[in-house]
Amino acid sequence: MPLIEADASNLEVVCAAYLSQDKILMQELWDGVDIHGENQKALGFPSGPEYRLIAKIFQFRLIYGGSKFSYAMDPMFNKISAKPEFWDSIISNYYQKYKGLHAWHQALMRGVEKTGRWTSPTGRVYRYEIVRKANGSREWPRTTILNYPVQGLGADLMSIARVSAYKRLRELENLLFINTVHDSILLDLKEYNEELLSQLRGVFTDIPRNFEKLFGSKFNLPMKCKIKVGPNWKDMKEIE
Repeated sequence: MPLIEADASNLEVVCAAYLSQDKILMQELWDGVDIHGENQKALGFPSGPEYRLIAKIFQFRLIYGGSKFSYAMDPMFNKISAKPEFWDSIISNYYQKYKGLHAWHQALMRGVEKTGRWTSPTGRVYRYEIVRKANGSREWPRTTILNYPVQGLGADLMSIARVSAYKRLRELENLLFINTVHDSILLDLKEYNEELLSQLRGVFTDIPRNFEKLFGSKFNLPMKCKIKVGPNWKDMKEIE
């Protein structure tokens, strides 16, 4: 019996784009651009899949509040440079491209510093407190403040996907929902066909419509998934 995994494409990037309404990032998602590959070139990283992965991790970490020191001290990023000044320049170049994301990060920090809280479009309320650092200073936890809204929205989108998957697939025989892991849904079933694959894709493409029905707010970005099949979770291959 094969395993099938449907994995939300670029979930955190989609969430950051939606929350910030960054025009460039949103257009790249609509156009199906290889965002990490394009940033690999735009930021001047070396060519090759290893450095595309670094560009991908760079983007995710910055979305979550990464600093020039976090990159400079990471062995993976040391392959490019171990100088904080270098990564400060890279961060500036990234924010120069995605001005809307930068503006949202700044506005989010200002709002939390003023009120100690932030409310998601889905109604989640995040409350933050000033923390004491190892050196005795006290400051707002920037990484936590920027991280929670994106991760929380991702969790809400995947909750919509899980319910939709159950409703779409509950009539199928010999199917077992094994797990949902972060941004993916894992199934065990006797066999699969194009109808099942179409239903799984529909779970994700319907998220914007279901989001608007649930929360009364338009989700103006596409949602897609990658589907993998294999005899076990380790040996899986992507299928079109």
